[in-house]
Amino acid sequence: METIYKYALVILLLVVLFNLGQALYFMMTDKDGSKRTVWALTRRIGLSILLILMVVLGIWMGWLHPHGVGQ
Repeated sequence: METIYKYALVILLLVVLFNLGQALYFMMTDKDGSKRTVWALTRRIGLSILLILMVVLGIWMGWLHPHGVGQ
């Protein structure tokens, strides 16, 4: 279960980065008042919140272990 969960986190992180790149592309290519950039950034924010919640859940369930830097 831990390995599958970690793969899901990595895939979600890649999707967040893809949406960020997609928003940059839309921002550079769209000339008229298109909302594609706004929607791409909105999806990125929602996916980032989901990613943070999944990390918190993974730590709480014991599937992820923080490395304790600075302690």
